[in-house]
Amino acid sequence: MLKDYLKAGYPALCILTQEPHRAEHVLPCEGWRFLIWDCIRGIRESSGGKVIDEIRDPVQAIQYLNGNTDTVLIIHNLHLFLEIPEVIQSIQNGITVWKSCGCALVMVSPIIQLRPELEKFFHVIDLALPDDEELFKLQTDIGDPLNIKPNKKAARAAKGLTEFEAETAYALSLIRNGYFSTRTISEAKSQIIKKSGLMEFWEPEDINNVGGLQNLKLYIQKRAQAFSPENSTLPQLKGILLVGIPGTGKSLASKATASILGWPLIRLDISALKGSLVGQSELRMRQATGLIDAFGKCVVWIDEIEKAFSGTKSSGETDGGTTASMFGYFLTWMNETNSQVLVMATANNISQLPPELLRAGRFDATFFVDLPVKSERQEIIRIMNKKHNSKIPLSYAENLLGYTGAEIEQLAKDSLYDGLEEAYNNLVPLSRTMREEIQSLREWAKTRARLANTPEAEPEETRKIRHKTKGEQS
Repeated sequence: MLKDYLKAGYPALCILTQEPHRAEHVLPCEGWRFLIWDCIRGIRESSGGKVIDEIRDPVQAIQYLNGNTDTVLIIHNLHLFLEIPEVIQSIQNGITVWKSCGCALVMVSPIIQLRPELEKFFHVIDLALPDDEELFKLQTDIGDPLNIKPNKKAARAAKGLTEFEAETAYALSLIRNGYFSTRTISEAKSQIIKKSGLMEFWEPEDINNVGGLQNLKLYIQKRAQAFSPENSTLPQLKGILLVGIPGTGKSLASKATASILGWPLIRLDISALKGSLVGQSELRMRQATGLIDAFGKCVVWIDEIEKAFSGTKSSGETDGGTTASMFGYFLTWMNETNSQVLVMATANNISQLPPELLRAGRFDATFFVDLPVKSERQEIIRIMNKKHNSKIPLSYAENLLGYTGAEIEQLAKDSLYDGLEEAYNNLVPLSRTMREEIQSLREWAKTRARLANTPEAEPEETRKIRHKTKGEQS
């Protein structure tokens, strides 16, 4: 990966990677002598690892390169020494020397942390994580001595891991299962998210615990085939926006989507990414989306997205443009990411969402989640009776017209203490307290969103005819 840059005479390169040991093996190329330095072992040959000079001082190591030709010095953790004036000056002095003798300094670092005095001299290159083929080969190398066959599905599940992480995940899988288990590797892979501190894992919800919303379920189930490894033509879902009345199951449906696809569920709290330092919020957003891309094959759940981005228009006046900047980057990421990621976003108040988020093509579909109809209320009653061991009769669905799924669950719980009738009398549904807002939301959804619920059949129109009785005039 370095050959073209070395041929072009680049004297200083920065390799961004969390895999310093892998970098030592993949960076060397024909035509140049490669040396490696670290502050413990000094300078050693890249092939064989023989120590040729026990230089531990970074300034002396950098200056060592000056007396060579067609030589590349891979230097580890140099970013930790870039506050030392002598290090900065040594690099500045060496640039012209290295250009003239075909040498290059290669800084291997997990982050970009270049001083202003040096940033124009370095060219930054990302060292890509191992691909499917490399991860499959690693399985073969580990499994062959034990007569264990490699598993392509498990190799795909390991995508996003470093070589070291994949190797340890494979080893753990062999200890636990005796074969390369996709489930065990996915569990090990979850450490990427946990260690970041930017997001959190949630347990997917069983689809059988979601009452109603048949249109939404069918929509996702039909499009799940696009994520199959055999698919090469069908377009893949990128995002679904669920808009509706609070308590109608939007968050529950988002969690259940992960179980339909068989993917992990990651909750992204955009508000929690905001930091107090200038540029910190934008950096955290880039880090979070980068981790999601590396993780791959996951459902990203963003709850009440309108609260995170509601201040976009006034962002310049209230927070120095931070929210607007985060919002712009998020939209770009949603459009450009090639990872198998499905964003499930929920919103209660559609009027607070920026119009850019609602335009066609941003989300694959916008679903309106309405109050459950009678058949859905009966399904919810069944689920809640099973979940809480309550005894609400299915016929009680007639009394619960206008009640959300969350309110029916609360009724089930309260009925265990107060009895069904008292619990029912004490529960005031949102459809009464927010009647105008709900009606407005329904009007908006008529022409702007799909209906997630199964619409209840309209009752046949009948006309009452009163027959004449004796004594009545025609």
